[in-house]
Amino acid sequence: MSNAAKWNDLIPRAGSAVVMLVLGLGCIWLGGVYYTALIAAAVGFMLYELRLLGKAGDYSYAVAIGVLGALVTWFTPSLPGAALLPVLVGVMAAASGGIKPPWHIAVAAAVIMNAGYVLVALRTDFGIAWVFWLIFVVIASDVAGYFVGRIMGGPKFWPRYSPSKTWSGTIGGWVAAGIVGAVFGASTQAGWILVPVSAVMALAAQLGDIGESVLKRRAGVKDSSRLIPGHGGFMDRFDGLCGACLIAMFVVGAL
Repeated sequence: MSNAAKWNDLIPRAGSAVVMLVLGLGCIWLGGVYYTALIAAAVGFMLYELRLLGKAGDYSYAVAIGVLGALVTWFTPSLPGAALLPVLVGVMAAASGGIKPPWHIAVAAAVIMNAGYVLVALRTDFGIAWVFWLIFVVIASDVAGYFVGRIMGGPKFWPRYSPSKTWSGTIGGWVAAGIVGAVFGASTQAGWILVPVSAVMALAAQLGDIGESVLKRRAGVKDSSRLIPGHGGFMDRFDGLCGACLIAMFVVGAL
């Protein structure tokens, strides 16, 4: 591959990143219907992408599940028994539409739905600071893991499913997340407990990334879709965030 070919996707990748950053920060800041609509749309797109990862050819079914997931995300925070809805949508996503084997897709759909619920609940019920805490933990873990792993190298974390991740990078991600937790803990009433919680959340984010790698390997694809130019799909960008929300949901319950 020539040097020019290596940089062919730079412009669409950078352009998409700028659009996602501006749109995301704008909706987080505004909150309300703008923020909820953004999260609901992301959930819908990720559920749609499970069609490809589940090797199902029925696009109409995938669109229907995506729309259902977006609607459930929109209304979930105000519904009693909302914790059961992610499981219900997950089972529906896996039970038909030609997806085989079904249950790993059901689990993935439930994790995605849970992320939508947690993200909306954090912003709506507890404020913008907690959304930024969650996002910064995931970003710090990802960035630190990349650079520490590249610099220090060493044994692989889970070579079968993620050949590029090392133990040094993984631990570096935990440390970086803990530092983010310390900063937010010192500036809120949460205190020091956010340090270990943030580190565990970083591990969940890393496992979320590996979990999507497992699905893609099963499906024999490189990206979950091509919905985001230069970046692949929504799951490719937000798999770690979905994993982190599995820990953040307990924080939501404790706040």
